[in-house]
Amino acid sequence: MAKYTKDDIVARAVDLASMIAETEEVDFFKRAEAHIHENEKVRNLIADIKGLQKQAVNLQHYGKPEALKKVEDKIASIEDELDSIPVVQDFKQSQIEVNELLQLIASTISNTVTDELIASTGGDVLRGETGAALQNGAGCDHDHDH
Repeated sequence: MAKYTKDDIVARAVDLASMIAETEEVDFFKRAEAHIHENEKVRNLIADIKGLQKQAVNLQHYGKPEALKKVEDKIASIEDELDSIPVVQDFKQSQIEVNELLQLIASTISNTVTDELIASTGGDVLRGETGAALQNGAGCDHDHDH
């Protein structure tokens, strides 16, 4: 008999999300994001990129490849300039760290569920096979019709 409902699990996920929001990684992200918004040079460069991206869409629409290439090169050089600014580097690093934390949580949940399933069906955790697969002779060397 099932002990937990989907609602129970979602409620725990909300608790987990609140905990994540209180981590060093998320704190670093929030500060880095604030520094980006406070930095006038960064704001101007982002505005320039957005303006050029609109131009690029129009040039593509009207089939002007040479002009489009120039605008795309300009966007690329502004993006390089942005990437060289320390607050932008901090922001990108903070995004990576938050993503790594979320991936770690997701894979921990996924791997634990898989191991529990395998163990509870009498399967082989090391081989990654459930009890049903083992009983059905899957994974053994019988001659099957191929």
